[in-house]
This record gives sequence, C-alpha cells and structure tokens, in this order.
Amino acid sequence: MDTREELGEFLRSRRARLRPEDAGLASYGGRRRVPGLRREELAQLAGVSAGYYTRLEQGQSPNASDAVLDAVARVLRLDEAERAHLYSLARPKRGVRRRAARPEQVRPGVRVMIESFGEVPALVMGRFCDVLAWNRMAHALMAGHLDFDSPDRPAERPNIARLLFLDPHTRELYADWIRKARSTVADLRVIAGRYPGDPALTGLIGELTVGSAEFATLWAAHTVGDCGIATRTYRHPVVGTMTLMCELLALPEDEGQRVAVMNAEPGSPSAEALRLLADLTAVSPDTFSTGPRNNRLPESGGVGVRQSTPRTTEERPCR
Repeated sequence: MDTREELGEFLRSRRARLRPEDAGLASYGGRRRVPGLRREELAQLAGVSAGYYTRLEQGQSPNASDAVLDAVARVLRLDEAERAHLYSLARPKRGVRRRAARPEQVRPGVRVMIESFGEVPALVMGRFCDVLAWNRMAHALMAGHLDFDSPDRPAERPNIARLLFLDPHTRELYADWIRKARSTVADLRVIAGRYPGDPALTGLIGELTVGSAEFATLWAAHTVGDCGIATRTYRHPVVGTMTLMCELLALPEDEGQRVAVMNAEPGSPSAEALRLLADLTAVSPDTFSTGPRNNRLPESGGVGVRQSTPRTTEERPCR
C-alpha cells in the first residue's frame, strides 16, 4: 500500500460524502461532474490555494503544517479517529529502518492476566489482529473449532479479520455480522495508517480483498474508526445467544498489542449463558477444541456464505 495513494483515496472519499450546501456553498442545481466537494471548493474553504491542496491530495506535500491539516479536517468534518488517520497518511514515518520480521510475543505477565479472568473471555491481539494468546473462555466463545494452542504457533495463529471474512463458523457466531465487519475494516484502516507498507499487513489485506467481495467493498469505502468499545450479540452453538460488552484495551508497553475482554451484564440471561459456558469448559477443557486438523481456514472460493450489502460510508462503523 502506497501512502500517497492511500492519502489521495482517503481525501477523495471524504470530499465525495459532502454536498456543497453542507459546507455552506451555494448550489445552483444541475448535475455535477464529481460527487461532493470539488478540490477548488475544499481549498477555498480551508484557506489554501487549489494547487497546494491538489499537491496534498497527491501526496506531494509531506511538510503540510498542522494549520493546513486541521483546516482540511475541519472542512471535511473528520472525527477524531479520521483526523488522526489523516495525520498518519500525510506525515508517514520516513527513514525508519525495518527490523527483521520476528513473531510477536506476549509478555508472561499479560498471559497470566488474561488467564486469571476466570469466567470472563479475554484474548491478546497483535498489531495486525493476530490472536497471540487467549484464555479458555475466549477460545470456547469465539473459536472452539480451532486448536486451543494455535496462537502459540506463529504460522498457525488465528487472525480476527481473516476469521471474520473467510471462516463460516465465525460468520455465524455474530448475530449482526455486517456491523462487526464494518468495525473490523475501520480498525484495519487505522492500523494501515500506522504501519504503511508493512509486508505482513499488505499481504493480509490482499488476501481478504481477493477472498471476500464484502471486504473489498468495505475496504474501498475508506471508513476509519477507533473501535475500542462495543456491545455484540453472539449466537454460540452450544449455550445459545448472549449479548456481551466488549472492551479493547491497548498495551502501552507492547507496540500495537491489545487485550479484548468480553463480559455480560450481571444477572442477565447472557450472564447465565456465559456461566454455563464456563462450567462446560471447566468440566472438560478440551470440549471446544477440535484439534490441529481444523486449524486451516477453507479456501475463499469454498466458503459458501451469503453476500450481505455493506452500508454506506456515512454510517458510524463502531457501535
């Protein structure tokens, strides 16, 4: 992924969603050649020349000032996550020597922490959404059809985005799959802005684009969102439907790693279902593990799942 190309596509997608009258410009009717604001109109509203804004959109202004970027963000009505993404794309890190690619590791203390959560599902995600570790409850809730120890083998680590778009078991798990899909793609957009050109991330996005038409459509919408809090309904094949509060917590000492924690409202039917899942897992820890033979995801052409129509870029991705 070329950062300059990404910046241009992001700015064009945000211009396209604004009508001239939304920005306080007179609209004289008739068909416009381009949807949304024209470059000249955005430049006028941001207080810069049309030529300068064009160079910015083409990725040719790496030294754009805070004032210019803030003005563009104001005109485009970017939220906090989109504004941060704009800065990441407009000012990519340069001259950073790439380290040899080594598998991410989970600190022992973090592993002990998620294992101590007991009846609360918890897992550790790497910078590109690989599952680096999970406790028995998170495994039983989200991926009982996979080997519990797969996160310990870097070549076989489950990836949340890959599971969501290419694995039929995971698709059936989410009662509102398209909402989860939108939030995951919005999160990947933020990650792509932070790690431009990373081969592992580029490979993942390429795989998902080829393997899932739904992912390709959502990715092209350039939706950006910080999805740290959500309430999701799961359709578990053993204990039934439950609604859980999901928190995504960053680990400041571990670059890009986050802990996902899922809990139920105390005293609710979902809490009872979660407790039943904990009881079943405690009686037989291997109940929800089918072993290494199921680690591989099906080929993208054989997923055989319905094609849902993604919503438009104007909708909020992370609720």
